[in-house]
Amino acid sequence: MMRSQSDRARVLAAGAACVTVVSWASAFVSIRSAGGAYSPGALALGRLVSGAVVLGVLWAVRREGLPPRSAWRGILLSGVLWFGFYMVALNWGEQQVDAGTAALVVNVGPLLIALLGARLLGDPMPPRLLAGMAVSFAGAVTVGLSMSGGGGSSVFGVVLCLLAAVAYASGVVAQKPALATASALQVTTFGCLVGAVGCLPFAGQLAHEAARAPVSATLNMVYLGVFPTALAFTTWAYALARTTASRMGATTYAVPALVVLMSWLALGEVPGVLTLVGGVLCLAGVAVSRSRRRRRERAAAPEPRPEKVT
Repeated sequence: MMRSQSDRARVLAAGAACVTVVSWASAFVSIRSAGGAYSPGALALGRLVSGAVVLGVLWAVRREGLPPRSAWRGILLSGVLWFGFYMVALNWGEQQVDAGTAALVVNVGPLLIALLGARLLGDPMPPRLLAGMAVSFAGAVTVGLSMSGGGGSSVFGVVLCLLAAVAYASGVVAQKPALATASALQVTTFGCLVGAVGCLPFAGQLAHEAARAPVSATLNMVYLGVFPTALAFTTWAYALARTTASRMGATTYAVPALVVLMSWLALGEVPGVLTLVGGVLCLAGVAVSRSRRRRRERAAAPEPRPEKVT
């Protein structure tokens, strides 16, 4: 009975991680659409406000109350670094560099999560996890190089993307301890609110640009708030509470592969052979990095002992 409950919890966590990865991959397509009409700060604020409204309604309906005091440090740090600074820096960076360079630099994030998780959280660094991350990073680099356009990058843009990766990794590591005492919905809701408050200086830009933006761009901004933010950050927190930060970081290496597929289906951007190879490497690395836990559990399962005959 206990083993079946453990298997069910593991399946639910894996399902939550899949929802997160698919939603975050779709965000890249929506950002490209909304980014033409909204400046980086305004887009981040609009996305966070949309997400905060949805999360606030869910939080009120479920009556989960305020997070415990012990969780607020992690919520505040993740809200400022990940929900706030990361989104502004990434939006801004993607306007300065081509999509391939942005994807390449931002994918340093999972590696930073593994290093920070090992140093600050005591996360294990098993060889299979490291090997899987190395394969996935190689795939992300391949995808990035295949998508990079000549002359489309700037040093300032690369720095912004690198800062976004550092903020993302720091936010994840800060969020992990908060999930020990607060629910995934509490951590996500109040983290999103903190990020929205931090982006309030862009409220004037948002109001001005929303009045002139096409409806499609505004709908994409709302979509970013509802699905890649409200839904995906909650399922991320749910899965993160049930595994290590390093393993969850490795899972996000599936995003570049899904972005390639979604761009192909939604935008008609046919990927080249090098891009497809990179996407396959990303998925293969994720499979390797996620496989060890299940095998270890099977290996560690005790052999059934014969009953004593009395």
